[in-house]
Amino acid sequence: MTAREQWGSQRGFILATMGAAVGIGNIWRFSYVAGENGGAVFLMLYLLCVLLVGLPLLIAELSLGRRAQGDAVAAFEIADHGGKWRYLGWVCVAGATLILSYYAVIAGWALKYFVGAATGSLWTTAEAGYGAFFRAFIADKGEPIAWQGMILAAAMFTVAGGVKSGIERINRWIMPALALLIVALAVYALTLPNAGKGLRFLFAPDWSALGQPTVYAAALGQAFFSIGLGMAVFITFGSYMPRSFSLSSSAAATAFGDSLFAVIAGIAIFPAVFAFGVDPKAGPELAFITLPQIFLAMPGGTVIGTLFFLLLSAAAFTSMVALPEVPVALAIHRLAFRRWTAAAAIGAIAFAVGLPSAMSFGLLADIRIGSLGILDAIDAAVSNFLLPLGGILIAVFVGWRVSRADALREADLAESRAGPVWHALLRYLVPVTIALILLESASAL
Repeated sequence: MTAREQWGSQRGFILATMGAAVGIGNIWRFSYVAGENGGAVFLMLYLLCVLLVGLPLLIAELSLGRRAQGDAVAAFEIADHGGKWRYLGWVCVAGATLILSYYAVIAGWALKYFVGAATGSLWTTAEAGYGAFFRAFIADKGEPIAWQGMILAAAMFTVAGGVKSGIERINRWIMPALALLIVALAVYALTLPNAGKGLRFLFAPDWSALGQPTVYAAALGQAFFSIGLGMAVFITFGSYMPRSFSLSSSAAATAFGDSLFAVIAGIAIFPAVFAFGVDPKAGPELAFITLPQIFLAMPGGTVIGTLFFLLLSAAAFTSMVALPEVPVALAIHRLAFRRWTAAAAIGAIAFAVGLPSAMSFGLLADIRIGSLGILDAIDAAVSNFLLPLGGILIAVFVGWRVSRADALREADLAESRAGPVWHALLRYLVPVTIALILLESASAL
Protein backbone atom coordinates (compact mmCIF):
# COMPACT_ATOMS: atom_id res chain seq x y z
CA MET A 1 0.00 0.00 0.00
CA THR A 2 1.31 3.45 -0.89
CA ALA A 3 2.09 5.94 1.87
CA ARG A 4 -0.86 8.06 2.96
CA GLU A 5 -0.88 11.64 1.68
CA GLN A 6 -0.23 14.52 4.06
CA TRP A 7 -0.78 18.26 4.03
CA GLY A 8 2.19 20.23 2.78
CA SER A 9 2.27 22.86 5.54
CA GLN A 10 0.28 23.92 8.60
CA ARG A 11 -0.67 27.16 6.83
CA GLY A 12 -1.98 25.18 3.87
CA PHE A 13 -3.86 22.85 6.22
CA ILE A 14 -5.52 25.78 8.03
CA LEU A 15 -6.51 27.35 4.71
CA ALA A 16 -7.97 24.01 3.59
CA THR A 17 -9.98 23.57 6.81
CA MET A 18 -11.17 27.17 6.56
CA GLY A 19 -12.13 26.48 2.95
CA ALA A 20 -14.16 23.50 4.16
CA ALA A 21 -15.86 25.64 6.81
CA VAL A 22 -16.37 28.84 4.83
CA GLY A 23 -19.10 28.39 2.26
CA ILE A 24 -22.63 29.34 1.33
CA GLY A 25 -23.53 28.95 4.99
CA ASN A 26 -21.41 31.99 5.90
CA ILE A 27 -22.93 34.29 3.30
CA TRP A 28 -26.33 33.25 2.00
CA ARG A 29 -27.54 31.17 4.94
CA PHE A 30 -26.04 33.26 7.75
CA SER A 31 -27.54 36.44 6.37
CA TYR A 32 -31.10 35.24 6.03
CA VAL A 33 -31.10 33.20 9.26
CA ALA A 34 -29.74 36.22 11.16
CA GLY A 35 -32.43 38.37 9.53
CA GLU A 36 -35.19 35.96 10.53
CA ASN A 37 -33.94 35.66 14.13
CA GLY A 38 -33.37 39.20 15.30
CA GLY A 39 -29.87 40.01 14.10
CA ALA A 40 -27.64 40.88 17.07
CA VAL A 41 -29.04 38.39 19.60
CA PHE A 42 -28.76 35.61 17.02
CA LEU A 43 -25.17 36.68 16.27
CA MET A 44 -24.27 36.60 19.97
CA LEU A 45 -25.77 33.13 20.44
CA TYR A 46 -24.15 31.89 17.24
CA LEU A 47 -20.68 32.98 18.42
CA LEU A 48 -21.29 31.34 21.82
CA CYS A 49 -22.29 28.12 20.07
CA VAL A 50 -19.11 28.23 17.99
CA LEU A 51 -16.93 28.78 21.09
CA LEU A 52 -18.57 26.36 23.53
CA VAL A 53 -19.90 23.70 21.15
CA GLY A 54 -18.36 24.09 17.71
CA LEU A 55 -14.69 24.46 18.66
CA PRO A 56 -14.65 21.51 21.13
CA LEU A 57 -16.26 19.28 18.50
CA LEU A 58 -13.87 20.51 15.80
CA ILE A 59 -10.90 19.57 18.00
CA ALA A 60 -12.50 16.18 18.70
CA GLU A 61 -13.03 15.42 15.00
CA LEU A 62 -9.50 16.43 14.01
CA SER A 63 -8.00 14.37 16.83
CA LEU A 64 -9.98 11.26 15.82
CA GLY A 65 -8.74 11.58 12.25
CA ARG A 66 -5.10 12.20 13.10
CA ARG A 67 -5.01 9.24 15.46
CA ALA A 68 -6.41 6.86 12.84
CA GLN A 69 -4.55 8.09 9.74
CA GLY A 70 -7.38 6.51 7.76
CA ASP A 71 -10.95 7.06 6.57
CA ALA A 72 -13.86 8.13 8.79
CA VAL A 73 -14.91 4.56 9.57
CA ALA A 74 -11.34 3.64 10.54
CA ALA A 75 -11.26 6.60 12.94
CA PHE A 76 -14.01 5.04 15.05
CA GLU A 77 -12.81 1.46 14.54
CA ILE A 78 -9.33 2.23 15.86
CA ALA A 79 -10.46 4.40 18.78
CA ASP A 80 -13.14 1.83 19.74
CA HIS A 81 -10.92 -1.22 19.06
CA GLY A 82 -13.24 -2.56 16.38
CA GLY A 83 -16.45 -2.00 18.36
CA LYS A 84 -19.90 -0.99 17.13
CA TRP A 85 -19.06 2.73 17.10
CA ARG A 86 -17.62 2.14 13.61
CA TYR A 87 -21.18 2.35 12.30
CA LEU A 88 -21.17 6.04 13.23
CA GLY A 89 -18.37 6.44 10.71
CA TRP A 90 -20.54 4.93 7.99
CA VAL A 91 -23.40 7.26 8.93
CA CYS A 92 -21.06 10.27 8.69
CA VAL A 93 -19.85 9.17 5.25
CA ALA A 94 -23.43 8.75 4.02
CA GLY A 95 -24.34 12.14 5.52
CA ALA A 96 -21.45 13.90 3.79
CA THR A 97 -22.50 12.40 0.45
CA LEU A 98 -26.13 13.47 1.00
CA ILE A 99 -25.08 17.01 1.90
CA LEU A 100 -22.83 17.19 -1.16
CA SER A 101 -25.73 16.12 -3.37
CA TYR A 102 -28.03 19.03 -2.48
CA TYR A 103 -25.29 21.53 -1.68
CA ALA A 104 -24.18 21.20 -5.32
CA VAL A 105 -27.64 22.35 -6.41
CA ILE A 106 -27.45 25.59 -4.39
CA ALA A 107 -23.82 26.11 -5.43
CA GLY A 108 -24.99 25.75 -9.02
CA TRP A 109 -27.48 28.59 -8.45
CA ALA A 110 -24.64 30.80 -7.23
CA LEU A 111 -22.48 29.92 -10.24
CA LYS A 112 -25.40 30.67 -12.59
CA TYR A 113 -25.82 34.12 -11.02
CA PHE A 114 -22.08 34.86 -11.17
CA VAL A 115 -21.87 33.97 -14.86
CA GLY A 116 -25.02 36.01 -15.53
CA ALA A 117 -23.65 39.00 -13.59
CA ALA A 118 -20.25 38.82 -15.29
CA THR A 119 -21.76 38.63 -18.80
CA GLY A 120 -24.43 41.22 -18.02
CA SER A 121 -27.40 38.97 -18.74
CA LEU A 122 -28.45 38.95 -15.07
CA TRP A 123 -28.95 42.71 -15.05
CA THR A 124 -31.17 42.71 -18.15
CA THR A 125 -33.85 40.75 -16.27
CA ALA A 126 -34.69 43.71 -14.04
CA GLU A 127 -37.77 44.60 -16.07
CA ALA A 128 -39.40 41.23 -15.40
CA GLY A 129 -38.27 41.25 -11.77
CA TYR A 130 -35.79 39.02 -10.01
CA GLY A 131 -38.47 37.05 -8.21
CA ALA A 132 -39.92 35.85 -11.50
CA PHE A 133 -36.43 35.29 -12.92
CA PHE A 134 -35.30 33.14 -9.98
CA ARG A 135 -38.50 31.10 -9.83
CA ALA A 136 -38.38 30.47 -13.58
CA PHE A 137 -34.74 29.36 -13.33
CA ILE A 138 -35.17 26.87 -10.47
CA ALA A 139 -38.37 25.53 -12.06
CA ASP A 140 -36.66 24.91 -15.43
CA LYS A 141 -36.48 21.25 -16.45
CA GLY A 142 -32.78 21.20 -17.29
CA GLU A 143 -30.93 24.36 -16.29
CA PRO A 144 -30.55 23.72 -12.52
CA ILE A 145 -29.30 20.21 -13.32
CA ALA A 146 -26.74 21.58 -15.78
CA TRP A 147 -25.31 24.07 -13.27
CA GLN A 148 -25.33 21.42 -10.54
CA GLY A 149 -23.34 19.13 -12.82
CA MET A 150 -20.82 21.81 -13.81
CA ILE A 151 -19.81 22.87 -10.32
CA LEU A 152 -19.82 19.28 -9.06
CA ALA A 153 -17.54 18.20 -11.92
CA ALA A 154 -15.12 21.04 -11.12
CA ALA A 155 -15.04 20.03 -7.44
CA MET A 156 -14.44 16.35 -8.22
CA PHE A 157 -11.64 17.26 -10.67
CA THR A 158 -9.93 19.17 -7.85
CA VAL A 159 -10.37 16.29 -5.38
CA ALA A 160 -8.98 13.88 -7.96
CA GLY A 161 -5.77 15.93 -7.95
CA GLY A 162 -5.03 14.83 -4.38
CA VAL A 163 -4.85 16.33 -0.90
CA LYS A 164 -1.70 18.42 -1.34
CA SER A 165 -1.81 19.08 -5.10
CA GLY A 166 -5.57 19.45 -5.36
CA ILE A 167 -7.41 20.51 -2.19
CA GLU A 168 -4.57 22.36 -0.45
CA ARG A 169 -3.34 24.09 -3.61
CA ILE A 170 -6.76 25.45 -4.64
CA ASN A 171 -7.42 26.77 -1.13
CA ARG A 172 -4.04 28.51 -0.99
CA TRP A 173 -5.27 30.67 -3.87
CA ILE A 174 -8.98 30.99 -3.20
CA MET A 175 -9.12 31.66 0.56
CA PRO A 176 -6.87 34.78 0.65
CA ALA A 177 -8.74 36.13 -2.39
CA LEU A 178 -12.09 35.53 -0.68
CA ALA A 179 -10.89 37.31 2.45
CA LEU A 180 -9.86 40.39 0.46
CA LEU A 181 -13.10 40.32 -1.51
CA ILE A 182 -15.43 40.13 1.50
CA VAL A 183 -13.54 42.92 3.30
CA ALA A 184 -13.76 45.13 0.19
CA LEU A 185 -17.51 44.53 -0.07
CA ALA A 186 -17.97 45.32 3.64
CA VAL A 187 -16.00 48.57 3.33
CA TYR A 188 -18.13 49.60 0.37
CA ALA A 189 -21.37 48.74 2.22
CA LEU A 190 -20.37 51.02 5.10
CA THR A 191 -20.33 54.00 2.71
CA LEU A 192 -24.01 53.55 1.80
CA PRO A 193 -26.73 55.83 3.27
CA ASN A 194 -28.32 54.46 6.46
CA ALA A 195 -25.52 51.90 6.82
CA GLY A 196 -25.70 52.55 10.56
CA LYS A 197 -29.14 50.92 10.72
CA GLY A 198 -27.67 47.73 9.31
CA LEU A 199 -24.85 47.78 11.86
CA ARG A 200 -27.28 48.35 14.72
CA PHE A 201 -29.42 45.45 13.51
CA LEU A 202 -26.34 43.21 13.52
CA PHE A 203 -24.63 44.43 16.69
CA ALA A 204 -27.23 46.13 18.96
CA PRO A 205 -29.17 43.31 20.69
CA ASP A 206 -32.90 43.29 21.26
CA TRP A 207 -32.77 41.21 24.45
CA SER A 208 -36.45 40.24 24.20
CA ALA A 209 -35.42 37.82 21.44
CA LEU A 210 -33.75 35.66 24.11
CA GLY A 211 -37.23 34.55 25.10
CA GLN A 212 -37.75 32.87 21.73
CA PRO A 213 -36.56 29.22 21.84
CA THR A 214 -36.33 29.03 18.05
CA VAL A 215 -33.45 31.56 18.09
CA TYR A 216 -31.29 29.11 20.09
CA ALA A 217 -32.01 26.26 17.67
CA ALA A 218 -31.25 28.53 14.70
CA ALA A 219 -27.93 29.66 16.22
CA LEU A 220 -26.76 26.10 16.90
CA GLY A 221 -27.94 24.89 13.51
CA GLN A 222 -26.05 27.71 11.84
CA ALA A 223 -22.87 26.91 13.80
CA PHE A 224 -23.04 23.27 12.68
CA PHE A 225 -23.89 24.07 9.07
CA SER A 226 -21.34 26.86 8.78
CA ILE A 227 -18.34 25.02 10.23
CA GLY A 228 -19.38 21.67 8.77
CA LEU A 229 -19.47 19.57 11.94
CA GLY A 230 -20.94 16.11 12.32
CA MET A 231 -20.23 14.97 8.76
CA ALA A 232 -16.64 13.66 9.21
CA VAL A 233 -15.01 16.27 6.96
CA PHE A 234 -12.59 17.22 9.72
CA ILE A 235 -12.05 13.61 10.75
CA THR A 236 -10.92 12.96 7.18
CA PHE A 237 -8.85 16.15 6.97
CA GLY A 238 -7.26 15.32 10.34
CA SER A 239 -6.17 11.96 8.99
CA TYR A 240 -3.77 13.73 6.60
CA MET A 241 -2.33 15.87 9.41
CA PRO A 242 1.31 15.30 10.49
CA ARG A 243 2.09 15.10 14.19
CA SER A 244 4.23 18.22 13.84
CA PHE A 245 1.16 20.42 13.30
CA SER A 246 -0.50 21.98 16.35
CA LEU A 247 -4.00 20.53 16.31
CA SER A 248 -5.64 22.80 18.86
CA SER A 249 -4.26 26.03 17.38
CA SER A 250 -5.26 24.92 13.87
CA ALA A 251 -8.80 24.21 15.10
CA ALA A 252 -9.00 27.58 16.86
CA ALA A 253 -7.79 29.40 13.73
CA THR A 254 -10.41 27.59 11.63
CA ALA A 255 -13.31 28.35 13.99
CA PHE A 256 -12.24 31.98 14.41
CA GLY A 257 -11.74 32.51 10.68
CA ASP A 258 -15.08 30.91 9.82
CA SER A 259 -16.95 33.07 12.34
CA LEU A 260 -15.13 36.25 11.31
CA PHE A 261 -16.02 35.57 7.69
CA ALA A 262 -19.72 35.27 8.59
CA VAL A 263 -19.67 38.51 10.62
CA ILE A 264 -17.95 40.45 7.82
CA ALA A 265 -20.46 39.02 5.34
CA GLY A 266 -23.21 40.41 7.59
CA ILE A 267 -21.49 43.81 7.54
CA ALA A 268 -21.38 43.61 3.75
CA ILE A 269 -25.06 42.70 3.39
CA PHE A 270 -27.17 44.35 6.10
CA PRO A 271 -26.11 47.99 5.52
CA ALA A 272 -27.15 47.53 1.88
CA VAL A 273 -30.45 45.93 2.97
CA PHE A 274 -31.30 48.87 5.22
CA ALA A 275 -29.93 51.49 2.81
CA PHE A 276 -32.58 50.47 0.29
CA GLY A 277 -35.42 49.84 2.73
CA VAL A 278 -35.55 46.07 2.30
CA ASP A 279 -36.92 43.76 4.99
CA PRO A 280 -33.97 41.90 6.62
CA LYS A 281 -36.33 38.96 7.17
CA ALA A 282 -36.44 38.30 3.43
CA GLY A 283 -35.53 34.65 4.04
CA PRO A 284 -33.68 32.33 1.63
CA GLU A 285 -34.56 34.58 -1.30
CA LEU A 286 -32.28 37.31 0.14
CA ALA A 287 -29.26 36.44 -2.02
CA PHE A 288 -31.06 35.51 -5.23
CA ILE A 289 -33.96 37.98 -5.38
CA THR A 290 -33.51 40.83 -2.91
CA LEU A 291 -29.80 41.55 -3.32
CA PRO A 292 -29.79 41.68 -7.16
CA GLN A 293 -32.52 44.34 -6.95
CA ILE A 294 -30.36 46.28 -4.48
CA PHE A 295 -27.24 45.95 -6.63
CA LEU A 296 -29.09 47.32 -9.64
CA ALA A 297 -30.22 50.37 -7.66
CA MET A 298 -26.84 51.31 -6.13
CA PRO A 299 -24.01 53.24 -7.84
CA GLY A 300 -21.63 50.77 -9.47
CA GLY A 301 -23.96 48.04 -8.34
CA THR A 302 -23.43 45.74 -11.31
CA VAL A 303 -19.71 45.55 -10.48
CA ILE A 304 -20.42 45.04 -6.77
CA GLY A 305 -23.05 42.43 -7.62
CA THR A 306 -20.64 40.54 -9.86
CA LEU A 307 -18.05 40.49 -7.07
CA PHE A 308 -20.68 39.32 -4.58
CA PHE A 309 -21.76 36.37 -6.71
CA LEU A 310 -18.12 35.54 -7.42
CA LEU A 311 -17.65 35.42 -3.65
CA LEU A 312 -20.75 33.28 -3.15
CA SER A 313 -19.87 30.74 -5.84
CA ALA A 314 -16.17 30.54 -4.86
CA ALA A 315 -17.05 30.03 -1.19
CA ALA A 316 -19.48 27.29 -2.19
CA PHE A 317 -16.76 25.67 -4.29
CA THR A 318 -14.25 25.45 -1.42
CA SER A 319 -16.80 23.57 0.71
CA MET A 320 -17.68 21.33 -2.21
CA VAL A 321 -14.03 20.41 -2.56
CA ALA A 322 -14.02 19.28 1.11
CA LEU A 323 -17.26 17.27 1.25
CA PRO A 324 -16.45 14.57 -1.34
CA GLU A 325 -13.08 13.84 0.28
CA VAL A 326 -14.97 11.96 3.03
CA PRO A 327 -16.41 9.22 0.75
CA VAL A 328 -13.42 9.40 -1.64
CA ALA A 329 -11.00 8.62 1.21
CA LEU A 330 -13.18 5.67 2.20
CA ALA A 331 -13.29 4.32 -1.37
CA ILE A 332 -9.50 4.58 -1.66
CA HIS A 333 -8.88 2.91 1.71
CA ARG A 334 -11.62 0.25 1.70
CA LEU A 335 -12.01 -0.58 -1.98
CA ALA A 336 -8.44 0.11 -3.14
CA PHE A 337 -9.74 2.54 -5.77
CA ARG A 338 -7.33 4.88 -7.46
CA ARG A 339 -8.07 8.50 -6.50
CA TRP A 340 -9.33 9.46 -9.98
CA THR A 341 -11.65 6.44 -10.06
CA ALA A 342 -12.95 7.15 -6.56
CA ALA A 343 -13.58 10.82 -7.37
CA ALA A 344 -15.47 9.95 -10.57
CA ALA A 345 -17.60 7.33 -8.81
CA ILE A 346 -18.49 9.55 -5.85
CA GLY A 347 -19.22 12.47 -8.18
CA ALA A 348 -21.62 10.34 -10.21
CA ILE A 349 -23.39 9.10 -7.05
CA ALA A 350 -23.70 12.60 -5.60
CA PHE A 351 -25.05 13.93 -8.90
CA ALA A 352 -27.68 11.19 -9.12
CA VAL A 353 -28.73 11.59 -5.47
CA GLY A 354 -28.96 15.37 -5.97
CA LEU A 355 -31.29 15.21 -8.98
CA PRO A 356 -34.51 15.25 -6.88
CA SER A 357 -33.24 18.38 -5.11
CA ALA A 358 -32.41 20.02 -8.44
CA MET A 359 -35.91 19.23 -9.70
CA SER A 360 -37.72 20.04 -6.45
CA PHE A 361 -39.01 23.39 -7.75
CA GLY A 362 -39.80 22.11 -11.24
CA LEU A 363 -40.73 18.58 -12.29
CA LEU A 364 -40.99 17.40 -8.67
CA ALA A 365 -42.57 20.56 -7.24
CA ASP A 366 -45.74 18.72 -6.29
CA ILE A 367 -43.88 16.31 -4.02
CA ARG A 368 -44.00 17.62 -0.44
CA ILE A 369 -42.44 16.28 2.73
CA GLY A 370 -44.70 17.79 5.33
CA SER A 371 -45.03 21.39 4.22
CA LEU A 372 -41.63 21.50 2.48
CA GLY A 373 -40.35 20.67 -0.97
CA ILE A 374 -37.61 18.08 -1.43
CA LEU A 375 -34.57 20.37 -1.21
CA ASP A 376 -35.94 22.40 1.70
CA ALA A 377 -36.89 19.24 3.58
CA ILE A 378 -33.43 17.72 3.14
CA ASP A 379 -31.79 20.98 4.23
CA ALA A 380 -34.00 21.18 7.34
CA ALA A 381 -33.37 17.53 8.23
CA VAL A 382 -29.61 17.92 7.81
CA SER A 383 -29.22 21.26 9.62
CA ASN A 384 -31.67 20.67 12.44
CA PHE A 385 -31.29 16.94 13.07
CA LEU A 386 -28.59 14.98 11.20
CA LEU A 387 -25.62 17.24 11.94
CA PRO A 388 -26.55 17.94 15.59
CA LEU A 389 -27.19 14.22 16.21
CA GLY A 390 -23.80 13.40 14.70
CA GLY A 391 -22.29 16.06 16.94
CA ILE A 392 -23.83 14.52 20.07
CA LEU A 393 -22.52 11.06 19.20
CA ILE A 394 -19.01 12.31 18.42
CA ALA A 395 -18.93 14.28 21.70
CA VAL A 396 -20.12 11.24 23.68
CA PHE A 397 -17.63 8.97 21.92
CA VAL A 398 -14.56 11.15 22.47
CA GLY A 399 -15.70 12.38 25.88
CA TRP A 400 -16.76 9.04 27.37
CA ARG A 401 -15.63 6.10 25.21
CA VAL A 402 -12.05 7.28 24.53
CA SER A 403 -9.91 7.43 27.66
CA ARG A 404 -9.33 10.91 29.04
CA ALA A 405 -5.56 10.57 28.70
CA ASP A 406 -5.80 9.44 25.08
CA ALA A 407 -8.29 12.18 24.20
CA LEU A 408 -6.10 14.93 25.68
CA ARG A 409 -2.95 13.56 24.09
CA GLU A 410 -4.44 13.25 20.62
CA ALA A 411 -5.84 16.80 20.86
CA ASP A 412 -2.40 18.20 21.83
CA LEU A 413 -3.92 19.35 25.13
CA ALA A 414 -2.30 16.95 27.61
CA GLU A 415 0.02 19.65 28.95
CA SER A 416 -2.37 22.57 28.50
CA ARG A 417 -4.59 24.17 31.14
CA ALA A 418 -7.27 24.30 28.46
CA GLY A 419 -7.26 20.50 28.20
CA PRO A 420 -9.52 19.70 31.18
CA VAL A 421 -11.89 22.50 30.17
CA TRP A 422 -12.15 21.11 26.63
CA HIS A 423 -12.76 17.58 27.91
CA ALA A 424 -15.42 18.74 30.38
CA LEU A 425 -17.21 20.72 27.67
CA LEU A 426 -17.14 17.68 25.40
CA ARG A 427 -18.52 15.41 28.12
CA TYR A 428 -21.25 17.58 29.55
CA LEU A 429 -22.07 20.95 27.96
CA VAL A 430 -21.79 19.96 24.29
CA PRO A 431 -24.11 16.91 24.26
CA VAL A 432 -26.61 18.37 26.73
CA THR A 433 -26.85 21.69 24.84
CA ILE A 434 -27.26 19.99 21.49
CA ALA A 435 -29.82 17.54 22.89
CA LEU A 436 -31.96 20.32 24.38
CA ILE A 437 -31.99 22.25 21.13
CA LEU A 438 -32.70 19.06 19.16
CA LEU A 439 -35.77 18.55 21.35
CA GLU A 440 -36.82 22.13 20.66
CA SER A 441 -36.45 21.57 16.91
CA ALA A 442 -38.51 18.37 17.15
CA SER A 443 -41.26 20.07 19.15
CA ALA A 444 -41.55 22.76 16.47
CA LEU A 445 -42.55 20.20 13.83
